[in-house]
Amino acid sequence: MQRARHLGDCSHVRTVGTVKRDRADIEGAPDFEAFYRAEFPGLVRAMFLLVPDVDEAQELAQEAMVRVYERWDRVSAMESPGGYLFRVATNLNRHRVRWLSVRARRLLTLGAGQRDVEIGPVSRDLVDAISSLSVRLREAFMLVDWLGMSSDEAARILHIAPASVRSRVHRARRELRARLNPEEHDDG
Repeated sequence: MQRARHLGDCSHVRTVGTVKRDRADIEGAPDFEAFYRAEFPGLVRAMFLLVPDVDEAQELAQEAMVRVYERWDRVSAMESPGGYLFRVATNLNRHRVRWLSVRARRLLTLGAGQRDVEIGPVSRDLVDAISSLSVRLREAFMLVDWLGMSSDEAARILHIAPASVRSRVHRARRELRARLNPEEHDDG
């Protein structure tokens, strides 16, 4: 249970460094450094629940802290600076998911209608095999295998259950193996 250890023990959390501020910048406001120390570990744990990858959770938390630091003069005067921090982090995650979704849609259309486009090291046979999959199988396959999402993340994007994503990815892999290696799958 390595993930469980990461949730309770934040000693592994990478920090963005010590923040030095001029006293005039924080007069009458809580010190950002103290805010950072108090809020960062809990924010990483909360982001880990959204993106079950410790590194991504840390990146989201760090980016949210940077954004809050840039606005610290206003944020520190808010009723709930921690609530604002959490909102910033969840909005960053939403933006990341939208970006991945757009990228996945672009990759999904790679085989359809763009046959003459140079696609780099990907073989034409692989592109054709992926294009032959049904849209439902192709979406799940691209999100999980090509973009490295978990089945939970892909499920949120596709608006289906994580088990359905895993099933679709399994069927897609089976169909791709059969298409790319037909001699291994000939039964007679």
